[in-house]
Amino acid sequence: MNPIYLTEKQRNILLSVVAVVIGVIFLFPLYWIVACSFKPDVEIFASHPTYIPHVLTLDAYISQFSGESNIIRAFANSSIVAIMSTVLSFILAVPAAYGLARFPMRGAKLFIMLFLVTQMLPVTLILTPMFLIYKNMGILNTYLAPALSDATISIPFIVLILRTYFLSLPKELEDSAKIDGCNTFTAFIRIMLPISYPGLIMAAAFSFLFAWGDLAFALTFTSSPEMRPMTATIYNFMGKYGMEWNKIMAFGTMLVLPVVVIFVTLQKYIVSGLTNGAVKE
Repeated sequence: MNPIYLTEKQRNILLSVVAVVIGVIFLFPLYWIVACSFKPDVEIFASHPTYIPHVLTLDAYISQFSGESNIIRAFANSSIVAIMSTVLSFILAVPAAYGLARFPMRGAKLFIMLFLVTQMLPVTLILTPMFLIYKNMGILNTYLAPALSDATISIPFIVLILRTYFLSLPKELEDSAKIDGCNTFTAFIRIMLPISYPGLIMAAAFSFLFAWGDLAFALTFTSSPEMRPMTATIYNFMGKYGMEWNKIMAFGTMLVLPVVVIFVTLQKYIVSGLTNGAVKE
């Protein structure tokens, strides 16, 4: 049947089927990680793979919390670094995005272009300069070093996204606040930020996930195993335990769990923050 002559109901069904197929393809690796974490190694390496565990075991998860791999400490390290990076990013990026959106300045387009350029730089290019700077500052092997580094990645993204979001907000609200006695700063804090919460939540989610999934900065700037986050810990965990894939998959499940929770619980705000900021200048 020619797609041009499909009814609206048939078109919706076709699009729904395509969406389900694409969703299954992208979510299958995540399901495979979770499924393998409940299997013994014998079943994982069976010649005929089992998509549903025939022998359900929690040994891999029990070993994670028994002190064998210190996953609780690694989880806490990841949380601390991600939260610090998110706070630093917000303190610097949100006012910058609002200023670029509301106040005309010479060279604004060039300034924005520089933000885009920073997003194109490979992480390996800035590792050595950052390492030397942090060494001179004395913050190597601390939470601050990877948090600052992760913030350098998320700040340009937040500025670019929130700038377009602030442009979509009516300037009349700020003008009304100034008539009522607010200055620019108080209008920004009391009026513009509260109504921008979808964009702020979206920016916070991506900033947190940038820091949570970082590996290069964590391995480079934290040498002590007790200070390393989950991404660096699982990297060492794979070398330490070799082919014990059920334990590795259990560790991976704990690593991706916060990512899944964030996207499921904040999906409405993430979509709203991205779509509301898609405006033409």
